[in-house]
Amino acid sequence: MNRLEESVSAWPVNGLPATLAERTRRVYDRMAAVYPISTMLFHSRAHRCALEVSGVRDGMNVLEVATGSGEMFRRLVRANASGATIGVDLSPNMAARTQRSARRKFPSAQTHCQAVDARHMPFRNESFDAVFCCYMLELLSGDDIVGILREFRRVLRDRGRLTLVLIGQNAPMFNTFYKLGGKVAPAFWGRQVERRVPDLIESARFAILEDRTVRQTFYPSRVLVARK
Repeated sequence: MNRLEESVSAWPVNGLPATLAERTRRVYDRMAAVYPISTMLFHSRAHRCALEVSGVRDGMNVLEVATGSGEMFRRLVRANASGATIGVDLSPNMAARTQRSARRKFPSAQTHCQAVDARHMPFRNESFDAVFCCYMLELLSGDDIVGILREFRRVLRDRGRLTLVLIGQNAPMFNTFYKLGGKVAPAFWGRQVERRVPDLIESARFAILEDRTVRQTFYPSRVLVARK
């Protein structure tokens, strides 16, 4: 483990425990029915940008980690109509909702969603051409972020691409409100990590190819695409 990775555990985390996995699962299970509203208002523009710069082509094996309400997952299925698109989410309700929606809209597509802890994914090495992960790293401890990036690298094929969407930190007023939300409900809001993640990506032996900033309403996002 290098010096950068060793320092991760010292990040300020607004009281975030070492892992919030169980509390986060319960919160997002309860939010499954209404979370699509948040996605529509704040995330959809960043999702669109992520797909555009990801390099995804039809016929690939694509994995989305943390599908949430499934808005990004449906974009991936549409773009990868003859490939296989797999989704995982810590929340069983979120995973089930995404699966139902995708199969209803794309009945002939190869799709599957399941509840999985992304820190220990049940996939063989080098199973996927592309991995997507949107707005999840904010909910993890520093050590778990390092572990997740290693897991992404493990399941990606050689020269496969990782696309991350992160909550931006380039809007001071937004940052203030987000820190407050993180203190009140850490299992839902987490904390912003966007400025530190690029160094961790490179530490995990990825090469960053794309770096975009997106704003929707008042909500800032950062899109990063890296190659294994």
